[in-house]
Amino acid sequence: MLSGRMMDFPLTIAHLLERAGSVHGHVEVVSTLPDKTRHRGTFAELHERSARLANALTKLGVKAGDRVATFAWNHRQHLECYLGVPAMGAVVHTLNLRLHPTELAYIANHADDQVVVVDLSLWPLFDKFRGEIKNLRHVLVVRDTGGPAPEGTLDYEAVLADASPTFDPPALDENAAAMLCYTSGTTGNPKGVLYSHRSTVLHAMIAGLPDAIGLSADDVVLPVVPMFHASAWGLPYVAALTGTRIVFPGPHLDPASLVKLMAEERVTVAAGVPTIWMGILQLLDAAPEKVDLSCVRTMIIGGSAAPASMIEGFSKRHGLEVTHAWGMTETNPLGTVARVKRHLRGDAAKELALRATQGFAVPFVETRHVDSDGKVLARDGQVMGELEVRGPWVASSYFGDEGADRFTDDGWFKTGDVVRIDAEGYVTITDREKDVIKSGGEWISSVALENALMSHPAVAEAAVFAAKHPKWDERPVAAIVLKPDAKADKDALIEHIRPSFPKFALPDEVVFIEQIPRTSTGKFLKSKLREQYGNILVDKA
Repeated sequence: MLSGRMMDFPLTIAHLLERAGSVHGHVEVVSTLPDKTRHRGTFAELHERSARLANALTKLGVKAGDRVATFAWNHRQHLECYLGVPAMGAVVHTLNLRLHPTELAYIANHADDQVVVVDLSLWPLFDKFRGEIKNLRHVLVVRDTGGPAPEGTLDYEAVLADASPTFDPPALDENAAAMLCYTSGTTGNPKGVLYSHRSTVLHAMIAGLPDAIGLSADDVVLPVVPMFHASAWGLPYVAALTGTRIVFPGPHLDPASLVKLMAEERVTVAAGVPTIWMGILQLLDAAPEKVDLSCVRTMIIGGSAAPASMIEGFSKRHGLEVTHAWGMTETNPLGTVARVKRHLRGDAAKELALRATQGFAVPFVETRHVDSDGKVLARDGQVMGELEVRGPWVASSYFGDEGADRFTDDGWFKTGDVVRIDAEGYVTITDREKDVIKSGGEWISSVALENALMSHPAVAEAAVFAAKHPKWDERPVAAIVLKPDAKADKDALIEHIRPSFPKFALPDEVVFIEQIPRTSTGKFLKSKLREQYGNILVDKA
């Protein structure tokens, strides 16, 4: 028998915190404040402040496993919570500030939040539901707007100032909970997903690889994706691990502010949902002078499918690369990345088609798609089925053991995404299971129609949804937002996409609206469109 084995060294966020301070202490952390000024600090300062936070929370009675919630924009104090709270054994729980106060109260109580760290700029919203949080003991206020902390709360900076700057993390089980994130709850109540220390650190290691998100000490990363959503796709933890300079946008997520921030801070990697980048592309297209974004190496797009026309627009008109990625709250969050494999390069049209997919699975994540009976389907790039995934940072259950039907007996998570998978492993989302259009026995991809419609020069946004039909049960209807001063009618749009689709897949109707309703994470809320326009074809029959 061979002797000798490796050390049983736990993978914990406490190590990421220590590494950020001791190895990458000189690296800058930039936070944009509500007044658009920027605070500049370092990982060394962040390490000390996170240690003070851990000591302060311990003094306030927070114990291992207790939930400490955040209700905040992207900034250094939020990152201190990301690192300091798990390092002491507690669980950081991010509250989505775009949800309704009733939903927020439900989530805070379901999570049993004991402490909340809240931005003063968000106090009016927090105040609408804080009285409903049953077991809330302390509120720490980040005075981002400079005013005093409200009566009955604690000043975040004062609490840190009174705490010791040195902290000796307790022995942590790498499988213990570190972070709690909730789904957006578009069907039923939001569900909680617990991320362990091990899953979070493993995710950071893999996400940092060149063929994944690919961050290094040479990069400057801008997480546009909010830190209250799916751990900001894990980017803050990747930055702490790799020593990547990190720039936070604060509450300023409009295209002009983001472009200015990217240019001035020389951002190399930025990440956000498609709606953010659609706005930025329109801004760049309309700009009278070229904005210097030569610093940008790539823009990571996730959250929902991005149209190929947008990816091509950034590349051809502005020399900017888009990297498509896919993940979910339940996948902690990265699952696939659309990198073009070396042997598939050379044909521009084929490369664009691959970049417009969700890509292939990152290491340790496995994918398959199944039919309605659970039969695994062929990877032929044609047949559609529900995507299932598994891996070391994929949830095996929800917090509170809800939604057991989303997990298979053989260890896979049922994503609810309808996809095609080709022989190379590239995943293409064609719809959400609840949004797929089933017309006369045929499945029609709303995502493919949306991407084609958004390639029309007059279209800013397009959402395709199922409307009731007296003969075919369901038929596609397109909701269109036109670009400012642009004109197009139904016939022009249908003719534009006709060559790309069979006749049965073309929308029966087009409605022109000012704004497409969205979920709290920026995805199109098609249930609202069905509610508003779902009978449009029946009424016309």
